[in-house]
Amino acid sequence: MVLYEVSVRVERGIADAYLAWLPGHMQRILALPGFESAEAFEVVETPPGTAHLLLCVHYRLRDADALDAYLREHAAAMRAESAHRFGDRARASRRILRPLAG
Repeated sequence: MVLYEVSVRVERGIADAYLAWLPGHMQRILALPGFESAEAFEVVETPPGTAHLLLCVHYRLRDADALDAYLREHAAAMRAESAHRFGDRARASRRILRPLAG
């Protein structure tokens, strides 16, 4: 199992539009091979009224090979979809997490 984390900083002025778009985007990603589940979270450490809404989406994948295939074959198109709709008003960073052996 691998966890692919996408953290997004969304300008408040487009937050409603972004939140309306996000579930469909997540479903399109979940339809790809190797994706098992996804959850979206609001980062609550951000005080209300700031200029940005912070979100974090966790995608659980079967294994590292599935993530490699996604990054190689689909990631550019998925990122372009967001960039086309929201430009630089929604900025994402990504991390790859794997469980500790134990």
